[in-house]
Amino acid sequence: MKNRTKMAVFASGNGSNFQALYEATQDGRLDADIVLVVADKPSAYVLERAKQAGVPAFSFTPRDYASKQAYESMLVEKLDRAGVEWLVLAGFMRLIGPVLLGTYENRIVNIHPSVLPAFPGKDAIGQTLEAGAKEAGVTVHFVDEGMDTGAIIAQRSFAVDGADRETVERKIHEIEHQLYPESLQQLFSRQQSV
Repeated sequence: MKNRTKMAVFASGNGSNFQALYEATQDGRLDADIVLVVADKPSAYVLERAKQAGVPAFSFTPRDYASKQAYESMLVEKLDRAGVEWLVLAGFMRLIGPVLLGTYENRIVNIHPSVLPAFPGKDAIGQTLEAGAKEAGVTVHFVDEGMDTGAIIAQRSFAVDGADRETVERKIHEIEHQLYPESLQQLFSRQQSV
């Protein structure tokens, strides 16, 4: 039997994507194990979700470190100790710097709530609605040094049709919770067959 891919989930908030990924690893849709959850906010609810799932979790406060390089070096040590092969960003609200990008080259993935390249950055749903866009959606992409600029892995969209923010958000979460495990499964199985 092939080894399951070991991944770390990085999050800053509620952790609904962590939950969806964790459930996918448990029911066989995602042939991987979440071996660590990393949060940049000690109050992030994702830490509670990780605890309930029995997944080791770690939180840090970036301003406690002299630089991004300093906290990323600390993270690399922790990730290394946990045997992490891939970093999966799930609502992690920080740009990844050169230390992590160099260590996990082409092995950092993010999910973003818009059809990139449209509406990168914060509050993509708000940006989408404000612009009166006809479509909203979700993009899974590789992470590079830019803001949501990495190579696109998968996208799924739907017509906005005058829907309110709550409806659009709910639909985006539904898509995220399906598309992220599917996309990661394809990536990991490609990597294992190489």
